[in-house]
Amino acid sequence: MKSNMSLGESLKHDIPASVVVFLVALPLCLGIALASGAPLFSGLISGIVGGIVVGALSGSRLGVSGPAAGLAVIVFAAINSLGSFEAFLVTVVLAGLLQLAMGYLRAGVIGYYFPSSVIKGMLSGIGLTIILKQLPHAVGYDANPEGDMAFVQSNGENTLSALGTMLSQLQPGALVVGLVSMAILLLWDLPFIKRIKATTWIQGPLVAVVMGIVLNQIFADAAPALAIEASHLVQIPMADGLSGLMGLLTFPDFSHLSNPAVYTTALTLAVVASLETLLCVEATDKLDPSKRVTPTNRELKAQGAGNVISGLLGGLPVTQVIVRSSANIQAGGQTKISAILHGVLLVVAVIAIPALLNLIPLSVLAAVLITVGYKLAKPALFRSMYAQGPYQFIPFIVTIIGILTTDLLIGIGLGLAVAIFTILLNHYQNAFFVDRDPTGAVRVVLSEDVSFLNRATVMRELAEIPAGARVVIDASRSVSIDHDVFEILQDFRQRAVAENIDVTFEGLDGLRRDNDAMHRISREFAAATENNPSGSNPVSGRPIGV
Repeated sequence: MKSNMSLGESLKHDIPASVVVFLVALPLCLGIALASGAPLFSGLISGIVGGIVVGALSGSRLGVSGPAAGLAVIVFAAINSLGSFEAFLVTVVLAGLLQLAMGYLRAGVIGYYFPSSVIKGMLSGIGLTIILKQLPHAVGYDANPEGDMAFVQSNGENTLSALGTMLSQLQPGALVVGLVSMAILLLWDLPFIKRIKATTWIQGPLVAVVMGIVLNQIFADAAPALAIEASHLVQIPMADGLSGLMGLLTFPDFSHLSNPAVYTTALTLAVVASLETLLCVEATDKLDPSKRVTPTNRELKAQGAGNVISGLLGGLPVTQVIVRSSANIQAGGQTKISAILHGVLLVVAVIAIPALLNLIPLSVLAAVLITVGYKLAKPALFRSMYAQGPYQFIPFIVTIIGILTTDLLIGIGLGLAVAIFTILLNHYQNAFFVDRDPTGAVRVVLSEDVSFLNRATVMRELAEIPAGARVVIDASRSVSIDHDVFEILQDFRQRAVAENIDVTFEGLDGLRRDNDAMHRISREFAAATENNPSGSNPVSGRPIGV
């Protein structure tokens, strides 16, 4: 779909997409608040602010912001260490101010330094984590909060052990609703369904949610044994009018500004939230069918403004989040209107229809999230990354395994470390090219950049050249050669004289002359030229390349 479509055309896609994002965001906002040890309403506030405020200020066309599961552990620890949620809200406001400063200082470029293999691994790792985390919810085992994405869960289990436990905790009604919802979602993706115009407006997740509510009501009336209990339904805090809504708000206590721990926590939140946002921006841009590029400095400013407002209203820290962003893309969202509207829908839900939303079975929403997870981790992506070779595939797989067995940021860190190692290994192995012709002559062609990491391979190759050999060391393609490697070339020149090796250096005169070794080699070869008026190499008798 073209990005320059009219407002009417974009609304045709953005409104249905906003409903899907709303349905995905609702349980996640509540679940992340629960996992963070914060009031449930704080999760909804951050979802609203992330949708309306950040959505309006951001330059991202498809990114959706809200409370992030990756921050839950930090939030939980901060609330406990600071002694109150009101004190923690001060750190959220300060973190927002720091993010604003980072945006104006143009720190958004940080996200571009993460390799594509790690970003794709992040997407697939999140997709697989969603599937594994949502399977228990799909069958009615809801012991772990919806927003908990870490391997070690808040209820004492881990992702894998929960899969075993769920088999003994099956809720027949939830299982039936989950299977019916999954069938509807799969049906809605079939080509003959997509050809029906009404499906542009009526999305599969919305149909699944309505069917889930209807089925559970039928169970309650006709088959009470299958009825899903309230603990397995969405649970939005109920507000009795506007005054009741205001009573659910919590405000920061700025008297805690004298506590040094507030500033440390604010700095931690700002750095982690910014990093998570920039990674999600990169991932969202890769998923965008139109391949639009988000201005990252503007994104940091938008996130900063969002966190200041979220903190002032009693909300959790806000970041751009890949689960909701990918759901937006998969639902056909085209512009930032879908993100803004999902925030508006959260407001409407909290004020007008909390009782209706509290009838939605969690197993329906689990089915929606499982389809989102599958689309992030399709087998075709694994095949594609494998075909690209080990330097792409290994960081990709390590990132996935790291996310599955730890959490998002640690998994990305592990993938990045492996990616850097593979780059260094590749650089180590490709310092030069050696060509041996039938006459026994050896030509060593140095690469564009020869660093200290290549010292061992260059030394080993030169050490294997026998006495009396004829050698050309070609640096004509090189832009820079490290000091250590220059010293190796100097040592080899002296060895060549002693072992009658016919050696010629080419292209050293065009290199950067920024170290003592370069000057020394240049001076010594210049001196050799003065002693040989013909301008020839004192060993080989050939023209000197310096």
